[in-house]
Amino acid sequence: MRIPILKLYNYLLTTIQVELDDQTAIQFQDDLLKKIHETGALGVVIDLTSVEIIDSYIAKILGDVVNMSELLGAKVVLTGIRPAVALTLVDLGIGLKGVPTALDLEQGLEKLRQELGE
Repeated sequence: MRIPILKLYNYLLTTIQVELDDQTAIQFQDDLLKKIHETGALGVVIDLTSVEIIDSYIAKILGDVVNMSELLGAKVVLTGIRPAVALTLVDLGIGLKGVPTALDLEQGLEKLRQELGE
C-alpha cells in the first residue's frame, strides 16, 4: 500500500489514512524522499490525524523521515498528532524537537508558510 503524496505549489502534502505497518512506513519514507528530490519542494506537511497508535519502529521511521526531509532542504510540519502518538514519541525519545506542529492540515499549511517566511 502506498500513501499518496500531493504537490501544491512548492509544498508536498500527505495524509496517512491507513494503519502503518513496517513495510508501508518504509515505502512512505522512500516515496517522500524521492518526491522531495524530484520536485525541489521547500516544505512538507504530514497529517497524522487518522493514526491512532504507533509502535517503536514506526516512531523511529517517522523521526527519520523528518530528519531526512530537512537534510534535503524541505521543512516538515506535522499535523493532527493524537495524544497516544505524542506519548509514544516522547516515551521513545524520538527527536522531534523544533519540528512545528499544528492541529489540522489547514493550520499546518499556514504554519509551513510562516516557517518558510512566505
